[in-house]
Amino acid sequence: MRKILVTGGAGYIGSHACKALRDAGWLPVTFDNLVTGWEEAVKFGPFINGDLRDRDALDRAFAEHQPQAVMHFAALSQVGEAMQKPELYWNNNVLGSLTLAQAAVDAGCKDFVFSSTCATYGEHDNVVLDENTPQHPLNAYGGSKRAVEDILNDFGAAHGLRHVIFRYFNVAGADPAAEVGEFHIPETHLVPLVIQAAEGKRGALTVFGTDYDTPDGTCIRDYVHVCDLVDAHVLGLNWLRDGKGSRVFNLGTGSGFSVMDVINAAEGVMGCPVPHEIGERRAGDCTRLVSGSVRARDELGWMPERSDMTQMIADAWRWHQTGHYTK
Repeated sequence: MRKILVTGGAGYIGSHACKALRDAGWLPVTFDNLVTGWEEAVKFGPFINGDLRDRDALDRAFAEHQPQAVMHFAALSQVGEAMQKPELYWNNNVLGSLTLAQAAVDAGCKDFVFSSTCATYGEHDNVVLDENTPQHPLNAYGGSKRAVEDILNDFGAAHGLRHVIFRYFNVAGADPAAEVGEFHIPETHLVPLVIQAAEGKRGALTVFGTDYDTPDGTCIRDYVHVCDLVDAHVLGLNWLRDGKGSRVFNLGTGSGFSVMDVINAAEGVMGCPVPHEIGERRAGDCTRLVSGSVRARDELGWMPERSDMTQMIADAWRWHQTGHYTK
């Protein structure tokens, strides 16, 4: 089988990508230090416990498995932490990615798919964000991802590293077969928080502000199903394997769901109330953030098929009922 090195393959999105890659005829080799990932999520190929800043470990991985491509998910991703401890993000996300890019080029592995984020755009309230929107990240998370994009562009020009960059919005849902799912410590994502509140596994959910200029007064965000998201990554890999040039794609639905939309959908799927309370607005929260993903549709042929909120919650809840990962 064709091999691909998947960094962060023990994490939420990376583990789903490994399953999609396996189904597409690839053998995903997971490289993960398990700081935020789970070894139990590595089910679809070999596992290497390693840190991206360890060049020797990367060189051994490339020499042993000789992957034809890299899919790079590994990163710290908590915005609050990034604002308090930016040094962690510049060290882990940027230095790790730089070391990975150097190792890949030296190994002759020059097809590279990168997991970036809409956080590189910064604050553009009530604007549909597309790939040409100016990038002005507001914190070290978005800044570090933007820096990695710059690294890939420079490595492309200097070393022929072909890359596809995906900037995506809110990811939700889980594998419909419940083999892998979403579980973070601490949990900060809305859909699993809503599910935990409904199941009585946490206190009431706080809704931060109900006075925004939206139909129900709560913030609107663009959500994409994790399986739709990783399908795009496989398409991006095929794009590179077909000899096409480096490209950036946004991944979202072009619409959005409010916080109350998510709560109401969860109550309908789970058949029970979601305890919640109203809090003050959070500083920096935009009214509406949605993605313009026309380029991914037109050039990759990508269509998000499971990104209905009811479907995303149903899939996520199915996985949550199976239990959680453990260290």
